[in-house]
Amino acid sequence: MNADELLKNLYDETMVGNAPAVLELTHAGLDAGLGPETLLFDSLIPALEEVGARFERGDWFVPEMLIAGRAMSGALDVLRPLLAQTGAESVGTFLMGTVKGDVHDIGKNLVNIMLEGAGFTVIDLGVQCPPEKFIAGIEEHKPDIVGMSAFLTTTMPMFKANINAIEKAGLRDSVIIMVGGAPVTQEYADACGADGYAADAATAVRRAKDLIAAKRRG
Repeated sequence: MNADELLKNLYDETMVGNAPAVLELTHAGLDAGLGPETLLFDSLIPALEEVGARFERGDWFVPEMLIAGRAMSGALDVLRPLLAQTGAESVGTFLMGTVKGDVHDIGKNLVNIMLEGAGFTVIDLGVQCPPEKFIAGIEEHKPDIVGMSAFLTTTMPMFKANINAIEKAGLRDSVIIMVGGAPVTQEYADACGADGYAADAATAVRRAKDLIAAKRRG
């Protein structure tokens, strides 16, 4: 198998979410002398972008995205330390957590995988995150973006509580805040004072990149 065949196979197996094959091909690629960035940018990221595009068109659904995302996640575990050694530039740092009172994390985890795949450094605070946890995370990691997820309508008001607390701590101007989750809408995101909203993982990556680019342009 030459390099082109290997990259094509890695793309195909990531698309269908064949985790063992993705891992095997990742190792095979590295053994064959392909750099971690080549595997990431020529196969893994394009595969996940195509998965996202199919999801947006309604051809694929959440299970397909999750399976592909998990397959890619295994490859990222192998490539992450190697990418760090090569000094590959991170797109930005994304601090993510599910709000207090909410233990749902499938959507959050999927967004994390997509963000990592797109070159972000992701810090996951987990579930049930009170405002103090977000504030401590911002102070420690100095993220570009803070992402808050809520799956229940009853926990959505925590967005506003978190944003108010971040403002009170004097940190609001230093971060972009994005919100999301099944019951969340653009209108709700605007009302609670968030900078961005995304309905799904594929859109979240695009929005995050756009918001960072806009902020860096000043």
